[in-house]
This record gives sequence, structure tokens and C-alpha cells, in this order.
Amino acid sequence: MRAARLIKMVLLLQARPAMTAAELAAELEVSERTVTRDAQALSDAGVPVYAERGRAGGYRLVGGYRTRLTGLARDEAEALFLSGLPAALREMGLEDAASAARLKVSAALLPSLRDASSSAARRFHLDAPSWYHEPETPELLPAIADAVWDDRLLRVRYRRGGGREQEGTEVARELAPYGLVLKAGVWYLCARAGEDFRVYRIDRFTAVEPAEGRFDRDEGFDLPGFWEERAAGFARSLLRTEVTVRVSGRGARLLAYAGDRAAAAAALAKASEPGPDGLRTLTLPVESLDVAYGQLLALGPELEVLAPESLRVRFAEAAERLREMYR
Repeated sequence: MRAARLIKMVLLLQARPAMTAAELAAELEVSERTVTRDAQALSDAGVPVYAERGRAGGYRLVGGYRTRLTGLARDEAEALFLSGLPAALREMGLEDAASAARLKVSAALLPSLRDASSSAARRFHLDAPSWYHEPETPELLPAIADAVWDDRLLRVRYRRGGGREQEGTEVARELAPYGLVLKAGVWYLCARAGEDFRVYRIDRFTAVEPAEGRFDRDEGFDLPGFWEERAAGFARSLLRTEVTVRVSGRGARLLAYAGDRAAAAAALAKASEPGPDGLRTLTLPVESLDVAYGQLLALGPELEVLAPESLRVRFAEAAERLREMYR
């Protein structure tokens, strides 16, 4: 365990000019005291780790020292070849670069590990698009991906989406493109517009061209964390109304597949205890009554709508039509 930590410490210092004890402690998930002891152990072993005191001090490797402890184990090599999405790389125009990189990595591996690429490909495949949807590659995606890699500002024209009176109108923006996200076959750009970070659907860009100069990337920006927060907020923003229902045990299990999974889980957590008939009453956030009708009708007799009355009437009418149809 300690040997692996010492190797990681050397590799961290090799990749950066210098690191403070606090930074190393955070990366290695140990205390600063342990970092001090590990640095001394490396020094005793002949690794030229130099400690600088003071506010701007830290640890660094002396004289351009490079370790040879960069060999990959088999599981590490196989995991490396799982890190890319072939279709996504192709859509961004990076398929050739990724292929060349894999060949170079394969050539650098020990002979016993050179089958890692095919070994991983035979066992795992990630299919990003959702079911029943034919994925389409946005025409402007490669140009946007180039700007993301190059930290280059973009001048764009963007077609607004739903939920606004100006739906479909185009707006001009200058963006600092921070990162791309592929969600269920749809590409999104996370970008800074002025002082705010926003999310844009790539297929709504109608024009893209490089602007003058590059932007200074905020190194504290966490793309996965930002996306998770915005995606959760977007899902919550869609749930603008509520319905009251009674569900059976089976209906409760199916509820997560009929609409928003998180909203269903939260509603079930607050639901009443099962009555003599085994049904539980709960209040469920939904996007609209029309959407709720389509989603909840799929549960059939496992769910009864109690309120609002207008939705209950629609369910009663549907039940009557079904009764007549199957009489």
C-alpha cells in the first residue's frame, strides 16, 4: 500500500513543477504529516525530492528527474483502452488521432500486455444513444470540439429551445467553450457566457466561428460536477404541477419507469402507509397534466388518480372506453 503511494507521489511531482504538502495530501488521501514522512523515505531511497519552506514552498523533483516506474499492469492497460467512446470520437473528428494514440500506447507496452486493446474490446462496449432514437451527428460538432480543445473563444448563433416566448428565435453569443457532454445520444456544450456558465444543445447552433484570442480557463471548473448539478436542476424545473394518486405495491415499483425517477422516489418516501386494500397515497410532481396522463395511464389498474378532478375524469373516460372495447 505504501509502495503504491510513494510511486504515485513521484509521478505527481514529475507531472507538475511543484506541489504543496496540502495538495499532495489531498491527492494521496493522507495527512500532511504522512506526506512529510513519505518525502523523506523517497529522499533516503535516492529520489531527489526537495522541500522548500515558506508560504510559497512545497515539494519538487530536482534536476529534471524522471522515474521509470511508468509501466502499466494488465488491468491498467485494459482500463486505458476502455476510456474512449469510438462513436463520440468519430463525431468530434478525433477518430484518427485516437487510433494513432492507441497504436503508440500499444507499441510502448510490454509484449505480454499488447493484447490489452483487443481484450478490452471483446469484453466491454458502451452504447451511449438511448433506445428507439436514431442518433444524428450535429454538423457543427467538430468545429466546437476544436475550440474546446484549444480554449478558443467562439462567436455563435443559437436557436432558442422550448419554454420561452422567443422559442425558435436566434441569438448571437460569444462563448468560452469549456466542455462537451454526450447525454443519451445528444451533444451539449458547457460554456461561459459573460460571467455565467450555461448549457447549450449542439444541434441548436446554426453558425459557429472562432473569435479573436483564447480564454483563460478557470482551473477550478469541474465539468462532471457542473453537468450533474445542471441536469438535476433542469429535471426539477420541468415538474411544474402535482397530482395525487393511490398506487399498489406493483404500481409503486413501476412508478419510477413512468416519469422522473428521482421525483417518484421522493414521493414514495413521503407516501402514506398501505391501507387495508394495500394501496398507498402520494403526491407526485409532474411536468403537466397532459404528460401525467400519458405516463401514468401506462400503469393501468395499479394506479388511481385522486386529484386534480380534471385528470381523474380523463382516466375514468379512458377506463370506460377500454371497458367497452374489451366487453
